[in-house]
Amino acid sequence: MRVGSFVLGAQFPGQGQGEALHRAVRSAEVAEESGLDSVWLAEHHFVPYGTCPSAVTLAALLLGRTRRIRVGTAVSVLPTVHPVALGEQAALLHLTSGGRFSLGVGRGGPWIDLEVFGSGLAAYEKGFPESLDLLVRWLREPSVGAEGERFRFREVPVVPRPSEALTDTGGPEVIVACTSPASVRLAAERGLPMLLGMHVGDEEKAEMVALWRQHARAAGRSGDEIRAAAHVSAGVCQLADRRTDAVETLVKAMPGWLRQGLDAHVTVDGRPRSMRDPVAYTELLCGLHPVGTPRLCADRLAATCERTGISRFALLVEGSGDLAATEENVRRLGAEVLPHLR
Repeated sequence: MRVGSFVLGAQFPGQGQGEALHRAVRSAEVAEESGLDSVWLAEHHFVPYGTCPSAVTLAALLLGRTRRIRVGTAVSVLPTVHPVALGEQAALLHLTSGGRFSLGVGRGGPWIDLEVFGSGLAAYEKGFPESLDLLVRWLREPSVGAEGERFRFREVPVVPRPSEALTDTGGPEVIVACTSPASVRLAAERGLPMLLGMHVGDEEKAEMVALWRQHARAAGRSGDEIRAAAHVSAGVCQLADRRTDAVETLVKAMPGWLRQGLDAHVTVDGRPRSMRDPVAYTELLCGLHPVGTPRLCADRLAATCERTGISRFALLVEGSGDLAATEENVRRLGAEVLPHLR
C-alpha cells in the first residue's frame, strides 16, 4: 500500500493566496520527511478553492526540493493546454527527477477557463480523447504528427525523449481522472490507471475498477497489464486522539473554504450549476475517509484497499486550514498510521 498527500493549496477564509501556497509547499516537504510515498497536486484557475494554477510547475519546484518522494499532478487539465506542451514538460520532469514524476490528467469542467485560454467549450465537451491520445503518443514515440479535428501539424521529433530516463520505464506514468462510465472506458481502452475522486465511497470505486477491468479486457489488454494497473483513490485524512476531535476540526474549517471556493466557479456558457451544501459535504467526507484516531485511519485505508483493490492513496491533509496543524497531521500520518499498514 502506498499512501500520499493530496495538495490543493486551498485558500481558507481570511487567508492570503501566498499563505495557501506556502502551506502547500511545506506540507509536501513534510510528507517526504515523514515517509509518505507521494504528493499529488491539484490545479485550478481563478478560484480560491485551489490557488495552484499549474500543477506541473509546482511539481517541478517540489521535485527540486525533494530527493525520494514521487510527485504527481492531480490533475493537469487537458482542455486548457496543448497536449504537446504538457508532454514536453512531463518528459523534462521525468528525466531530470530520475523517474519520480507522475502525470495525472483530467477533463476539468465547463468553466470560464475555456474562454480565457481560448480552447472553447468543444475542447471540454468532445476534445478530451484526441488530446489524451496525442499526449500519450508524445510520451511514448520518437516522433509525432497530428491529423485530428483540433490538432494538425507535420511530424516533429520528440525532444527530450522521456524513454531515455535512467529508470528505463518508457516515460512517466499517465493517470486519468475518472468520474463517469465514459471516462472509465476511455482510460481502460488505453490501459491507463484511474484517479478516483474523494466524493465517492468504496462501493462506487469498486464498481468503477470492475468496469475498468471489463473494458480493458474487451480492448485486448493482457491479464498482467490489468492486474498491474495502479489506480489511485483520493480522500481526506485528519488525525486526532479521538474521532470526534478530528471530525470537529474539519467541520469547523472546511465548510467556509468549500463555500467560497466552489461558489467562485463560473461556467463558460452560463449554464446553471448546483453547489453541494458545504457542511453536509464535509460530514460526508468525514464518513467516507480516514478521519479519526491513527488506528481507525489505518483500518479505514486497509478496508478501502480490500473492498476496491486500490492500493494507492492521495489524501487531503490540509483540511484544518492551518499550517502548523497540517504539518502535525502529515507527521502523524507517517509516524502513527503507516506502520500499521506495513
